[in-house]
Amino acid sequence: MTTHIHSTAVIHDGARIGANVQIGPYCVIGPKVIIGDRTILHSHVVIDGNTTIGTDNEIFPFASLGHKPQDLKFKGEDSRLVIGDRNVIREYVTMNPGTADDRMETTVGSDGLFMMSVHIAHDCVVGDRVIMANAATIAGHVVVGDGARLGGLCAVRQKIRIGKNAMIGGMTGVESDVIPYGMIVGERGSLAGLNLVGLERSGVEKTEINNLRHLFKNVFESDEATIAQRIEKAANDYSGSEFVTEIIDFVRNKGPYGICMPKSNHG
Repeated sequence: MTTHIHSTAVIHDGARIGANVQIGPYCVIGPKVIIGDRTILHSHVVIDGNTTIGTDNEIFPFASLGHKPQDLKFKGEDSRLVIGDRNVIREYVTMNPGTADDRMETTVGSDGLFMMSVHIAHDCVVGDRVIMANAATIAGHVVVGDGARLGGLCAVRQKIRIGKNAMIGGMTGVESDVIPYGMIVGERGSLAGLNLVGLERSGVEKTEINNLRHLFKNVFESDEATIAQRIEKAANDYSGSEFVTEIIDFVRNKGPYGICMPKSNHG
């Protein structure tokens, strides 16, 4: 396969196109864009700004990548959008670059699936193997851990962290940090349990899964003491568990909106 650029595509001077790239009809590529080898743009894809896209990505019609962020504080700074390798980016997906108000970069990892009308706002960090279903939206400064799953039409507010392998239900509003391996459901998301299926599919040992179940019961379903006290007790009780330690560290470093808790227990 050789690089093929359709005659109707507009490639601005300065754009760097890798080997064996396919660019379909009516695509528009800006002057600062870098597209890695073997990436496919089907048609009507628009990529602008200081945007770097890795290898073996597949981008579907009407995706818009790298245009100015939807942030009134943005003053035209030369911020970046960096997308990894082997992602599938479906129709109408939008991904915006960073801003001077944060890290000047939006980063999307590799091996992700971003279904129709997904939006990734400015200064977000999205890990590897993330799946965002149709119209899932994350606001500015959100961090999404590796392997997370975001259901259709869910919305995540600014400056939220979604932990590794967490699962967000469809049409859920996420207003607080989501622990690694947690499941969030409801109109105003609440912690409904652990993503046990995801843990099992990832090959996590049964002993570790049991440790996580005990942690969940003792920390997130208990009403004894405060969550801070419960998490410190768990740190002593499960000091040898890598997975438990990951959740404990996550809770200790909670963001400005706290940790998402079960509906009946807000810590």
